[in-house]
Amino acid sequence: MSKYSALGDYLKRQSRDAVPMTFGEIETIVGAKLPASAQKHRPWWSNNADNSVMTKVWLDAGFQSEQVDIAARKLVFRRVRRPPAAVSGGEKPFHPAYGFMKGLVRIMPGTDLTRPADPGWADRLQAEYGPEEREE
Repeated sequence: MSKYSALGDYLKRQSRDAVPMTFGEIETIVGAKLPASAQKHRPWWSNNADNSVMTKVWLDAGFQSEQVDIAARKLVFRRVRRPPAAVSGGEKPFHPAYGFMKGLVRIMPGTDLTRPADPGWADRLQAEYGPEEREE
């Protein structure tokens, strides 16, 4: 959970598709000052998910930033998609059969899942088909 998650929660609760905000309003919502680079450089507000933790927050909430005005310290968050929980009225966006086998497969304690099930398998293959030929 990042310190900017409150912004994502705020955006998800919005019914509007365009949410104009000032930098001060964002700082109030997250409870912290924006980084200096956010207040000086337009690219900080780009919609590149690798840009910053805060960028991921508004993208995950289903919004993109636009109309960034550094001098006036304001921008608009525009909805590009509904967050998954809002798509189907709060239901998970999975197929109805998802998880239908939960609890049906049990692994006995002490079972090593990395151990080959049939250690002699490679020997039988080599006996039947000959040694493995690898291209290098």
